[in-house]
Amino acid sequence: MQIFPATLQRILIGVLLIFTGAIESPAAHAQSGQATPGRTRIQLVDRIIAVVNQDVITRFELSERLQRVTRELEQRNTPLPPRDVLERQVLERLIVERAQLQRAAEIGLRVDDEQLDVTVTRVAESNNMTPAQLRQALERDNVPMQKFREELRNEIVLSRLREREVDNRISISENEVDLYLAEQSEGRETASEFDLSHILIRVPEQATPEQLDRQRARAEEVVKRARGGDDFAQLSASFSDAAEAMAGGELGWRPRDRIPDLYFDALSKLAPGQVSDVLRSPAGFHVFRLNNMRGSGSPLMIEQTRARHILLRVGEAQSEAEARRKLENLRERIVNGVDFGEMAKLNSDDGSAGAGGALGWLYPGDTVPEFERAMNDLKVGELSQPVRSPFGLHLIQVQERQIADMSTERRRLEARKALREKKSEEAFQEWVRQLRDRAYVELRMEDR
Repeated sequence: MQIFPATLQRILIGVLLIFTGAIESPAAHAQSGQATPGRTRIQLVDRIIAVVNQDVITRFELSERLQRVTRELEQRNTPLPPRDVLERQVLERLIVERAQLQRAAEIGLRVDDEQLDVTVTRVAESNNMTPAQLRQALERDNVPMQKFREELRNEIVLSRLREREVDNRISISENEVDLYLAEQSEGRETASEFDLSHILIRVPEQATPEQLDRQRARAEEVVKRARGGDDFAQLSASFSDAAEAMAGGELGWRPRDRIPDLYFDALSKLAPGQVSDVLRSPAGFHVFRLNNMRGSGSPLMIEQTRARHILLRVGEAQSEAEARRKLENLRERIVNGVDFGEMAKLNSDDGSAGAGGALGWLYPGDTVPEFERAMNDLKVGELSQPVRSPFGLHLIQVQERQIADMSTERRRLEARKALREKKSEEAFQEWVRQLRDRAYVELRMEDR
């Protein structure tokens, strides 16, 4: 069991967006006076509104997702688009999601219950809850736990699908890394960070001139309305085909090295609050709003921490209370003179046990946030109390700290990571566009 971060960030973001109301505002649904329809009612009023290849999307599914998206927009204080516009946007997302899940099934991607249980715990902890408290919050909002688990299972599948179909196929050449590092050596490591919002108007694969003109006109309308004072988040919900559309189009802070040159050239000419011209990429037409900017960049002189730990897993074989008591006992013994390394070899469930729990020199971001926060709070030589992370309970000791010049190897690793992230989003948008265009889709929205 490693303590280093897995690729759960997109999963957590996705599921939190889907169930924001249930987790963050348990009373919101009750205040609306609406409840989840029972099974009998669904059978009476539900109907097919879209066919996606061999699958269907029902009116109930759309209404359920629309209700969640509406709640999320309201909690963000985003003006709601007209209902028919929002409905079309949400339906399009359901279509794309269904096509992706079908692709995942074709190639045999599955998520077992054990992995699902771990992720449920991670979602709960990210909201400062236990799994039991998460269940209660969902129940207060009339969201069955089984429904939540299935949505979460789908999010994990979609994340793994992206890794397999897109991320794992991205290659970064040594020449690209060399060029990136050469730019940094010229002082570009101090380039600004940009707080961005984004709207994508997707263009079909092999689009006709008429389709291109129509989509460009929509993008130009977005620019005109945004510059005229319309709320960008509302425009995102109304127009955007990007994954973050229902989150106000917010991309958050992006360092220079994660922004493709095509976009950076335009963004560098904007002042905070301004909106870009329409930008073209293989995925479609893009409009950006520069919310803010700041000097940043990755410093080459950084603090490293040399640490070791003892990990006890929590599960059916050992409850959290039992693991905590055991770690507290081990801590007392170590404080009284027993060797930490020997205790790690005898007790730790981590792969580092054979090395006495030693993790070596760690850079910021090398470990999961819970572990890193606890480690950073320790003085050299100090022993932590039991620390909870997604992997179990840890006993951490900081052995040494130093301010070090990032090694050549590490610089190349960071450069490769930045370049991969830059390519990944563009490649994913193009892959989604192709998947959507290849899918057989029949709309039956008139059957209300």
